[in-house]
Amino acid sequence: MKSASFRFLWIGQSMANLGDIFYIVGLISILYASTESPFILALVPFLSMFGRFISGMISPLLLNRYPLKTLLVHSQVSKTLLLCLLALILVFHITSSILVIVSFVFTIAFLDGWAAPASQAMLPRLVPKNELVKANSFFSIIYETVNLGGWALGGLLVAIFSGQDVILITLALYLVATLLMTKIVDPTEFYRKFSEGRQSGELKEGWQIVWRNPLYKSLYVIIAFEAVANVVWIASILYVFVAEILGENESWWGYINTSFFLGMVIGGIICSRFTTVFETNLKYVLITFSFGISILTLLFGLTTMAWLSLVLMGLIGVFQQLKAIAANTFLQKSASPEELPKIYAVESSLVSLLFAVSSLLFGALAEIWDVRITFIISAILLGIAAIYAVTRHRHFIIEESNFPFER
Repeated sequence: MKSASFRFLWIGQSMANLGDIFYIVGLISILYASTESPFILALVPFLSMFGRFISGMISPLLLNRYPLKTLLVHSQVSKTLLLCLLALILVFHITSSILVIVSFVFTIAFLDGWAAPASQAMLPRLVPKNELVKANSFFSIIYETVNLGGWALGGLLVAIFSGQDVILITLALYLVATLLMTKIVDPTEFYRKFSEGRQSGELKEGWQIVWRNPLYKSLYVIIAFEAVANVVWIASILYVFVAEILGENESWWGYINTSFFLGMVIGGIICSRFTTVFETNLKYVLITFSFGISILTLLFGLTTMAWLSLVLMGLIGVFQQLKAIAANTFLQKSASPEELPKIYAVESSLVSLLFAVSSLLFGALAEIWDVRITFIISAILLGIAAIYAVTRHRHFIIEESNFPFER
């Protein structure tokens, strides 16, 4: 964790993530001021998820042909150039077409769709094997801290300045991120893979890796259930829950989100403090906290007390973080350097597709019936995932000899 490349990765990725938040906040502010249309605003997260899904589907073609660092740097450079073009359009009022403006959301998300798995797969290459859990915890703490402060700070900057100014600030963050990522040194030698058949075979490669490995398949079935279940935390459902069930104003949506992100940070700190205990009990951490999240989600959906919702949400954040670190550690310690980015690309595609489709379904359920129904369904899905984890517990084993990043 003391290597310069690891520092360049986490600082550069933090700058990029903060920039991603700022540009979305700034763009939503601009779109709302010009259209006042909830539908147009809803297009932003939908296009973002759809862009990531498409990118994740084609990423094996790129991962077979280019080193991870090349993909990271080129993705960030392309995002920076696109944002520069968007800033010029907004500042100089080159066009007022909403379609043109929201198309940038799709394109930037598309570029980020292969950068994200590349970044995740790069991490275990830059730290010693015995520091991997601690590195994952540290990365998670930084990621959630950026999320926790990014949305609040972005909103404050929009209020003080303007959406266009926040886009320009994002451009500066992207430039810094690009510079830092160019300084990363990947110690794993890259071997370009040439396709012996049709490219469609390469596109299925990541999915085939997951399907043929019992550990990966078990983890991704759990991830699929959770991707659908976690839709209950989108703004359109949580806003309704806060207003109709808790009887509070919209500021409580912000409090609940803050409580969740604080829980995630605390979970990362707990993991980093008890690394040895955590690492020797990965299977039990995964199963125990899967059940815990299901129970807490049900309690959250049934409560009518605002203060209790904050407590429950904080605990969900802690449990979610610990379970996610366990799942990541299983993948990073079991997969080869060539497999890992493709496996993460599958996760990105799977989660993006399921989340986008489920958002529409859960939104309809919340509108037709009581919003609490969505939380009950979510808790049931999470419970099924936890039970599935128990039935597949024999597959949650790390073959240490397969770990490719030995120092």
